[in-house]
Amino acid sequence: MTARLLALLLLLAPLPAAAEIVLPTGFSTHVYVTGEGFDTDSGRGARGIPSTSTIAFDGTGALYLARTGRRYGGGEAYDLWPIYRIPPGGARVTPETERRFLHGPPLSNPQVAGTRRGKEILVTTFDRERKVGALYRMADGRAELLAGGTPPRGTPALFQQPEGAAVDAEGNVYVTDRAQNVVVRLDGDGRVVDPRYLAVTRPRLLATDDKGQVWVASDGAAEAPFQQGPGEIVRIDPTGTSSVVHRGSVVAAIGVSPGGHLFVADRHERQIFVLTQDGRRVAFASFTDNDAPRSLGFAPVTPETQRAGVAGDLFIVRITAGTWIVNEVLRISGPFDELIRGR
Repeated sequence: MTARLLALLLLLAPLPAAAEIVLPTGFSTHVYVTGEGFDTDSGRGARGIPSTSTIAFDGTGALYLARTGRRYGGGEAYDLWPIYRIPPGGARVTPETERRFLHGPPLSNPQVAGTRRGKEILVTTFDRERKVGALYRMADGRAELLAGGTPPRGTPALFQQPEGAAVDAEGNVYVTDRAQNVVVRLDGDGRVVDPRYLAVTRPRLLATDDKGQVWVASDGAAEAPFQQGPGEIVRIDPTGTSSVVHRGSVVAAIGVSPGGHLFVADRHERQIFVLTQDGRRVAFASFTDNDAPRSLGFAPVTPETQRAGVAGDLFIVRITAGTWIVNEVLRISGPFDELIRGR
């Protein structure tokens, strides 16, 4: 084994996670993505990559992250950045090596909103001054406008502040617009099917499942997702009937497991719980020592992710010890569906 190969294996070897996350018996956790040199407080020296609040996987097992922009604050500063692409196996990033993980063109306040067909990454952007948002599909590092963007003169913008996006089994695309208090439904080519598919206050997160349901999490009266709620989670069945299935503090992230259960990250309560199809709430993980979850998502089950050893695992963006400016990504493995059935 060459010294270079040994160094690469050591770089990608998973680090045991700190004991600040409490999991059920049978589950294990490791640090999957971390970094050094991004914390501006040299005395604190917190480990992690620049803060990120969105996460998604493609069918090969590559992980996509977006540096958190200024979506929820005023001022004249803007974030114009590519997104991160982390290859299967994870990464340790430094300011010197960051460039090799940057993916696609620089975009204005980008968020990784979801995936489509296992190949395309859906990314939302917005321009605060112009109040214009856009939804892009990104494949092979190229970003193509799918919907929104600058409208013809005299025409209102389709999106003002798009946030999450999700795709159902029929290829319809759903997008939350936080500024306009709506969920917009598009067809697969980005044409508007229903500009007011759901009216809800400050919608931000979206997920779909294989039962044809759409899950929407909103921030309610909170001006920003890191503020106190109360927030809501709404479930829309295949007939279009919506019902509120959760009320509580503003949630940080939602994601559907391969078994069809909705996992919810609650940053304020520093926990992750599950909402089952019958409306039960099942505790899953809790955080201590001022750690908190910021985002989550499951790796899809594909031949590529099975070969990579990540198929069906849960990945969590963690704020460590309250240091929100840098985050780490944790990988959690275990019998997720068996846990829900046993509870």
